[in-house]
Amino acid sequence: MSVQDAQALAEADPYQFQWWALGLVGARPAEGKKGADKGIDGRIYFHDGDGNTRQIVLSVKAGHVSVSHVRDLVGVVTREKATIGVLITMEPPTKPMRTEAVSAGFYASPWGVHAVIQILTVEDLLAGKAISRPPASQVDKTFKAAPKAQRQIPKAELLQFEEDRDDSA
Repeated sequence: MSVQDAQALAEADPYQFQWWALGLVGARPAEGKKGADKGIDGRIYFHDGDGNTRQIVLSVKAGHVSVSHVRDLVGVVTREKATIGVLITMEPPTKPMRTEAVSAGFYASPWGVHAVIQILTVEDLLAGKAISRPPASQVDKTFKAAPKAQRQIPKAELLQFEEDRDDSA
């Protein structure tokens, strides 16, 4: 898909555009009804060296964006106790938007330092840019692996085997 195709999708069906954009970064769409998302369009969960589950909240904007969208995302990150907030937009960020994002600070993980608020354009994502975060291959384990099950032989099978052995003796 090209930037022009993404723009056409955004104009034709903003919700499909939102789900498509979230798919580009591997995020789960937020639960809930359309329009009642409380500023969260998607989430990504991860574990960071300390064993605690952390989250990235995402907001997707297809239309005009301004510094107020970044401030809103800062509020959502604070309210949700998220580690990182990402604004995905069709338009490039303005200087005030970038300044507001940087003022939110940084998060240090065992794998580096990541901006708490990140702004990515669709063009960035299509060019291969990704969310700055701990590496998914090392920390995206939501559940501990269960021990491998051992096959248990029912008692009836054991008895039948013993009877067969007695008949042949």
